Amino acid sequence: MLKADLHVHTCHSKDSTSSPDLIVRHCLEVGINCLAVTDHNSIDGALEVTRIAPFEVIVGEEMMTTGGEIIGLFLSELIPPRLCPEETVARIKAQGGLVCIPHPFDRFRPHSRLSRDSLEKIMPDIDLIEVFNSRTYLLRDSKRAMKYAQSHGLPGIVGSDAHVIREIGRSYIEMPEFNDVEQFRLALSKGRMVMRKTGVFIHFYNVRNRIVKRLKRTE
Repeated sequence: MLKADLHVHTCHSKDSTSSPDLIVRHCLEVGINCLAVTDHNSIDGALEVTRIAPFEVIVGEEMMTTGGEIIGLFLSELIPPRLCPEETVARIKAQGGLVCIPHPFDRFRPHSRLSRDSLEKIMPDIDLIEVFNSRTYLLRDSKRAMKYAQSHGLPGIVGSDAHVIREIGRSYIEMPEFNDVEQFRLALSKGRMVMRKTGVFIHFYNVRNRIVKRLKRTE
C-alpha cells in the first residue's frame, strides 16, 4: 500500500525553501512513499524529486490561471501561468493529465482559489477535487469541498500543501499501488484518507521563505 501526499511544494515554488533531497529524506523517515509534487507554475522540482526518489512521484503543477489556481497531475511539460482556466484545462488534458481543483472553498484564499464562475465553466473536464487541504483553516470549508465532490460524482484527494519539510505527510491517502493514470483513478476509489490540519502559524513560513529568497537574489 502507498501513503500518498498529493500536494507538496519544493524550493521551485516562490514561497518554499524545501530542497528535493531533504523532501525525499523526510518522506523516507515518516513513511510517505508517494508524492504529487505541485510547485507553483513549475515542474522543475517535480522532475528533480522524480530523479532521486526511490518511490512513486507524480509530476504536477499548480498553475495560477486568470480565474484562480488549478492543479495538473501526471504532466510531462510545463504549462504557463495566466492562461484562462479553459485553456489550462485543455493543455492538461492534451498531456493525458488529470485536472484537480485545490482548496476550492477556502475563504482565506480569495485570490488563489478558483472562482465559482470558472469552476462551473470547466466542471465537465474536472477529474478530481481536493476535499481536504491541511492548510485550510476552517473545517466547514473542507466539508463543503467534500460535499461538492460527492454531489458531482468526482473523486476526492487530500494533501498537506506542504511548503515546509515537516508538513509533508500531514494529510495523505492510503491507497493501492498504480502504474498509470487509469490505475491511479482505481486506486483512489479504494483509498483511505488521513486528514490532519496544520497549525495556523505555519503560514508565517511562507512569508519568511519569500523574504529569504529575495535576500539571496540581491547578494
